[in-house]
Amino acid sequence: MSPADIFAALGDPTRLSLIARLGDGNGRSIVQLGEGLPISRQAVAKHLEVLHGAGLVRRRKQGREVHFALRREAVAAAQDWLGRVGAQWDGTLARLKAFAEGDDQAPPSP
Repeated sequence: MSPADIFAALGDPTRLSLIARLGDGNGRSIVQLGEGLPISRQAVAKHLEVLHGAGLVRRRKQGREVHFALRREAVAAAQDWLGRVGAQWDGTLARLKAFAEGDDQAPPSP
């Protein structure tokens, strides 16, 4: 599960909605996840397959239904990645600010 795959999967409003519905930690069937959405169960299933392929959800067969649950470790990995990128930008912006203000004590580049 790469950050690019995760963010590509999250780049769709329907998939974000499905992730939000799974955010409480409870597994749900395709029918349950599709309740209230303006798309077919088949479309919900396709979106869930994208999320599964990105490692964001796990699936478990329960009788004749397939239940999906959020993989919190995948969400945590995406958060960690964003935190590292954010820290890099914070350092870059601090150096730019120091340069623009003529501060000779600017922090060194990493």
